Amino acid sequence: MGLPPHSHSDAQLTFAVSGMVQVHSDEGRWLVPPQLAVWIPAGVVHRLDVLTDAELWMVHWEQAAAQAWAPAAPLDRPFTLRITPLMHALLTAAFSADIAPQKAELVAKLMLHELAETAHAPTFLPLPSSPIGQRLADLAFNDRNNRLNVEELASRAATSVRTASRLFPAETGLTLKAWRQRERIVQAIDRLARGTAIAGVAMEFGFSSTASFSAAFRQVTAMTPTMFLADETAPPDEHLVG
Repeated sequence: MGLPPHSHSDAQLTFAVSGMVQVHSDEGRWLVPPQLAVWIPAGVVHRLDVLTDAELWMVHWEQAAAQAWAPAAPLDRPFTLRITPLMHALLTAAFSADIAPQKAELVAKLMLHELAETAHAPTFLPLPSSPIGQRLADLAFNDRNNRLNVEELASRAATSVRTASRLFPAETGLTLKAWRQRERIVQAIDRLARGTAIAGVAMEFGFSSTASFSAAFRQVTAMTPTMFLADETAPPDEHLVG
């Protein structure tokens, strides 16, 4: 289930309380597992796919209000973020049935400041813009076991290794090798969030062992798969411990 490409005249924060959604734009795709949120500025064309049964909370800011209330840090591009304890408390307050208008405005203002100060979650996969780059990305995305080397990818995309190696840094900011690694980990996050065991995910995506999968996962996300799962399933207030 999903929504067709569209844009909003206001900015939008979508919080995945449960379930899994994926957001697409011209720049790439953002995977949004539970306890993450995605920020979409006003006017950005995007598509929302609901990958599993999901409960979503959405907050909207009129463009003028967002510009007036936002801190100095720019909020003009889409991104995903982890929900901090403060942001979770603000969302809970915003969705309470009896919140007063003045309090709602203060909550909305503080949300924008928290958005600007929270590190982006590493679930964004930038997509190349050229036809050749898109062919390479599609081939790599479907090569879950990582069986195709760069020469085979380039041949199937009707291009050269030199062109492929030049295109990806120019169009995505990542080398082809780094992009393939991130793409596999982003897809693996999807499987982990759906309940697939770590060993099964490692096998599905062609890693030689659970340890090698864990090392690659840490390289992309700065945490191990076990840490990711513990973080996703922990109630928000548990992040306050320590």
